[in-house]
Amino acid sequence: MHVLGVWDGHDSGAALVRDNEVLFAANEERFTRRKLEISFPEHSIRAALKHAGLKPPEVEHVAFTTTEFTKTLERVIPGMKESYYQFRRRRIPKPAFEHARHKLKYSITTVGPIPLCGTVSSSIVRSRLDRMGFRNYKLHIVDHHTAHAATAAFTSGQKRAMVLTLDGLGDGLSGSASILSNGKLERSLAISARDSIGIFYEQVTNILGMRELEDEGKIMAMADYSFPFPFEKNRFKDFFDLTGTRLRARYSPSRQYDMICRTAWQMPREQTAYMAQQLVEGLLIKLTSNLVDRHGIGDLAVAGGLFSNVKANMLVRELDNVKSMHIFPHMGDGGIALGAALQTSHEITGATDFAFSAYLGNGYSQDEVEDALKVEKSLKYSVEGKEEQCRHAAELMQEGNYIFWFQNRMEYGPRALGNRSILAPSDSDEVKERLNLFVKQREWFQPFAPSMLEEDVHKLVEYDNKGFNRFMTSAYRLRPEHKAVERSVAHVDGTVRSQMVGEENKTYQNLLKAVRKHRGYGIVLNTSFNIHGQPIVMTPGDAIQTMKETKTKYMFIDGVFVTNRAV
Repeated sequence: MHVLGVWDGHDSGAALVRDNEVLFAANEERFTRRKLEISFPEHSIRAALKHAGLKPPEVEHVAFTTTEFTKTLERVIPGMKESYYQFRRRRIPKPAFEHARHKLKYSITTVGPIPLCGTVSSSIVRSRLDRMGFRNYKLHIVDHHTAHAATAAFTSGQKRAMVLTLDGLGDGLSGSASILSNGKLERSLAISARDSIGIFYEQVTNILGMRELEDEGKIMAMADYSFPFPFEKNRFKDFFDLTGTRLRARYSPSRQYDMICRTAWQMPREQTAYMAQQLVEGLLIKLTSNLVDRHGIGDLAVAGGLFSNVKANMLVRELDNVKSMHIFPHMGDGGIALGAALQTSHEITGATDFAFSAYLGNGYSQDEVEDALKVEKSLKYSVEGKEEQCRHAAELMQEGNYIFWFQNRMEYGPRALGNRSILAPSDSDEVKERLNLFVKQREWFQPFAPSMLEEDVHKLVEYDNKGFNRFMTSAYRLRPEHKAVERSVAHVDGTVRSQMVGEENKTYQNLLKAVRKHRGYGIVLNTSFNIHGQPIVMTPGDAIQTMKETKTKYMFIDGVFVTNRAV
């Protein structure tokens, strides 16, 4: 039995599940090359079917998610969705009514689901699928936060877990708590959209001059450049009331927006960022701890955009009453196509443990790579075996170079996890600055992150023994005696966002082992294979274009070593 999951909103995408196995998952941005694409995911759907060797009429079940009023309105009037996409990503000149437009958004998006919206949304989605050739399938609607919860619960490997979701909003909610137990996932708590911590953080992001739903990580990074001050002096401290597990916002999103604007006008932006981060960390720690105590379940599985905040995740992991913490790697809305498919498959089959890895996208043969390279006169290439590539790449990094590393199937989600990565020495300030300024073209205060061998984790960071973090979704405190080793991947506050690599990615593991022979530790700087503001590369052609555009010297791509003659 196949279930196709579809999401046609912010960071649209598709996923394919067969029985209790995730076969394929990707987001539309990788195909259209528009960051956080919003269009109906036709490319992702076709890629999923091609991977599984299926034709549209062979898919028995299709699941989609989120039928709230604003999402349904966007389906009815696609031009409205495109207009807001251009506005949100700042691809148009700043309009005179910018402030009012944001306030209007925050006023209407808290409207919960309306029964008619489900009917209208289903009709539009069915029409798009029918035009693609789907026939005789059953169409399922999955609630937004149920989809988030399904991604966390059913990929956690746990039989019993506390499942927490927190984001901006979806289907009238901004969060939920559920219990995974006895083969069932049952919701025990719902947090309304009006009481959204995610909307608060989104508003701060926007007001500080960055792009909402995209640059929240910059706020988290910037916060550490403020001088610290106690929570009693935090001007946002009264925005929320949390009693037990009951979370309430004291002000409407519209009024909250005005209040943040007034505060941000009077303070340096790093201090405003610090106050926002401090508030979110405190709320998340207290809410999680209270939920764990209330239900007596210390194994956490979490999803939703708020859990992209790796500093807050670190503090939650460090709670004494938390035994383990699984953070779904595609925690934002880009992951809910898979959530819709997982929840639907669970309802049909009863499965709660799905075979899952982060490497679920497109892969390419060596012939396809060579065909793409043959037409590039400025690039020289030669074939190398996988083992030889790992040794060669380690040698180049030992000499102080950064490299492009393109291997096997593309990762699912916002993080490069060793298959579409830019890699560099973890202790070189010079290489770090070169990457930031000329390749990644990012803000100066954004830190890079390391990948490290599972067996070296205890030596390099203060590991909590609560589960190896395979997906780079949490920060860890680095060990002071190894600051020099992690100089180019550590944040100013002494933390690192680590990916811990084991048998799940043998090629990448072998590369890190080759690095360890030179440096004593299996650790590298790992950042996503893209220019800032662009999607991560998907195809060999994307990789070649990025290599030429950034004037990068070396690339390893599926058994082929590439040198840029123009550098």
